[in-house]
Amino acid sequence: MSDSTPRLWLGLGTPAQLAALCLVFGTGAVMALTVNPYYAFVLANVALLAVVGIGLNLLMGLSGQVSFGHVGFYAVGAYAVAILTSKAGLSFWLAWPIAVVLAGVMGALLALPALRVKGPYLAMITIAFGFIVEHAIVEMRDLTGGQNGIMGIGSPTLGPVAGEQAVALLALLSAVVVLAGYAWLSRGTWGAALRAVRDSETAAESIGLNPLAVKVVAFALSAACAGLAGGLFAPLSGFVTPHTFGFVQSILFVLVVMLGGAGSVAGPLVGALIVGLLPELLSSLEEYRLLFFGGLLLLVLWAAPDGMVGLAQRQWHRLLHRLRGARAVAWQPASAPEGFALPTRARQVLAAQGLTMQFGGVRAVGDLSLQARTAAVTSLIGPNGAGKSTALNVLSGYYQPTAGGFSLGGDTLTGRTAMRLARLGIARSYQTSQLFGSLSVEDNVALALNRGRLGPLLGDARLRSASARARARALLAWCGYAGAPQARAADLPHVDRRLVEIARALALDPEVLLLDEPAAGLSREDKTALAALLRRIADAGLGVLLVEHDMALVMGISDHVVVLDAGQWLAAGTPAEVQANAAVQQAYLGASLDPHAPPLRGSLPPEGAAPPWGGPAAGLDPHAPPQSTQVEMLGVGQLVAGYGAEPVLHGISLAVRRGEAVALLGANGAGKSTLMRALSGLHRPLAGGGIHLEGEDLSQASTEAIVARGMVLVPEGRQVFPELSVLDNIRLGAFLHPEGREARVEEMLQRFPRLRERLHQRAGLLSGGEQQMLAIARALMSRPRILLLDEPSLGLAPKVIEELFASLDRLRSEGMTLLLVDQMAGLALALADRAYVMESGHIVAQGSSAEIAADASLAKAYLGGH
Repeated sequence: MSDSTPRLWLGLGTPAQLAALCLVFGTGAVMALTVNPYYAFVLANVALLAVVGIGLNLLMGLSGQVSFGHVGFYAVGAYAVAILTSKAGLSFWLAWPIAVVLAGVMGALLALPALRVKGPYLAMITIAFGFIVEHAIVEMRDLTGGQNGIMGIGSPTLGPVAGEQAVALLALLSAVVVLAGYAWLSRGTWGAALRAVRDSETAAESIGLNPLAVKVVAFALSAACAGLAGGLFAPLSGFVTPHTFGFVQSILFVLVVMLGGAGSVAGPLVGALIVGLLPELLSSLEEYRLLFFGGLLLLVLWAAPDGMVGLAQRQWHRLLHRLRGARAVAWQPASAPEGFALPTRARQVLAAQGLTMQFGGVRAVGDLSLQARTAAVTSLIGPNGAGKSTALNVLSGYYQPTAGGFSLGGDTLTGRTAMRLARLGIARSYQTSQLFGSLSVEDNVALALNRGRLGPLLGDARLRSASARARARALLAWCGYAGAPQARAADLPHVDRRLVEIARALALDPEVLLLDEPAAGLSREDKTALAALLRRIADAGLGVLLVEHDMALVMGISDHVVVLDAGQWLAAGTPAEVQANAAVQQAYLGASLDPHAPPLRGSLPPEGAAPPWGGPAAGLDPHAPPQSTQVEMLGVGQLVAGYGAEPVLHGISLAVRRGEAVALLGANGAGKSTLMRALSGLHRPLAGGGIHLEGEDLSQASTEAIVARGMVLVPEGRQVFPELSVLDNIRLGAFLHPEGREARVEEMLQRFPRLRERLHQRAGLLSGGEQQMLAIARALMSRPRILLLDEPSLGLAPKVIEELFASLDRLRSEGMTLLLVDQMAGLALALADRAYVMESGHIVAQGSSAEIAADASLAKAYLGGH
């Protein structure tokens, strides 16, 4: 059956599913009418568990929110019916819908503040709500009867059927209706929106969705389902007391969803059968009921994380795969329909005026003015920490600027949320792909076509319409996506994720497209295809604002380039003008690269002399032979590493000799940090290659073993333990070598006097420079033979960088072997004996510091061009 054919009968995917549901209801109805009242009571209770479970499944399975307080809404429904029928004199048929509405309204009111938090905090709030309802019932004696509850609640009649049998029929019918509504909603636009918000709230806002509103609707509907079931529980039991609605009942509701399978249509039915019938089968073990359920839940989570239905579905798919075997038809890549093009119309210009973004005392962006011109690619470039991504986040509404503002077509947009900006025509992609992983590729794009407008809950079929399907597939093909439209987005390779994300952004029909490092992690061939795509987008009339570190790509496709440095506008112009700008070269390469300038590095201590920072206590063996820069300490041969199918490092080979400092240079995305992570054991090589430390193969060794053997990483971003004191951070560095720890701590405090002044402060309160000193001190406590430093100057002020490199120079002069990655190429070369230049995962140049400083390949690696 094609996607354009109506597939929903009362909300179910196929007529066969509808027939199965009718069969279940018919069987249950026959049982309710023929069994004795007690079994009718048990049957009704199972149906009520299913109704609450379906509501919780909407919350947990679709929107990803967890509630342990739904017993509160269950109690609200039960007490509302009890009070309205026994004290206010209303009929059950009027009291029941009032109870449902009341529970739904209370759910929405609770959700508005509660859903601003996530995970365990949301669970705690819902638990508190359940306790509040239970104790409020006890305290409101005049209305609720207090501890005694309300007795003598009459049950509705259905013609000749009354009592437990009538309630059982109503409960079964309610379960069928609620299940059909869930199936209908989950397959429609609202279901896709709920899954999108669960997968990535940030990306959901970027296509115009309001995550809070979507989650509040889900919470209200889920609470209404609990109220509906509670409204039937009151006449079923004939009385209500506070203790009926304790926390244990909430746990059972959650078990219904978890055991059956969160997110599946049939999951709550299976879970309700297990939770509702097992106590009857194990009636002699009533006091062990929760213990048994806990063990069962552990077993299910271990054997079937997706619940019983998920396990059955996996087994069914495996069986189908075996039966079909070679008959499976391969997917034929689609091509864009002939004549397909992005809408041609006059687009609006995005302009920033004096844009400033400050985080506490740090000014990430200062007084930035730029324009993203229509029908042009405007690139925003700069060294690490220049403020490029921050500027993009401000322009797309995720940050509100401290000063200045921005406009689209002359209309000021400052203060608008990301959702509002997306609806006005500002689309974007992300540095780390933010697809909706649980949706198909096609649904990712089709959902964005509506710019966040979802329509009615159960009647909106735009997501499944033939026009939406065709438009989504045409956009995907136009962007170069050649995979299956129905593939799950979470299963895509990296390059396809980038293309689908751009297609989803274009589905908004935006005025301007903001792209944050779209080429990150792509192969050279994929980057070439991406460059052609970006030019096609600009030629279609859109303004493209690109943040990218691949300078060859930037300089090859940009019409205009704006350069930032430390958050400030530095230069602007054509690619050729920017490449030739001395200030830009200074920002990218750091200090002067004059090969005749005196080196920063000091001289080695006299042969056989102990270094001034403690000899063996700091990692040097006094009985070892004198240091010699001719002896290879670290050797890397044909190393291949990456994060997916496409490697980041392509056969890297380098050597570091004992006692020397080696600089590893290149633009962002060249693979430097990946290499450092591979050397330190944080990332496994993909295939082949070797890492040898003084002849010992470490390519498969654990990080702990590598540190124990003397190769220690000072990671990018410092990575200190923020909640621990400075002293505790330093001491932890001696975890593998505790002997003489306090003496080494004193040596570190002599080396970095600033740390002594802040010895008992939390490390998270230190400045960036102080944290970097702390990270180096912690690494030295591990007695390294070779120290790996990944971007030590990142985000630091010039004076702090000068002080930091002076400390590294002292380490170098004392005989420590260093392998240094740093964006300040000039300073790195001034410190180093030799250097390697990386570009796109390859070594493109190597030699002495003076040779590399004079080599044109260095500037080309950082700024592109020739």
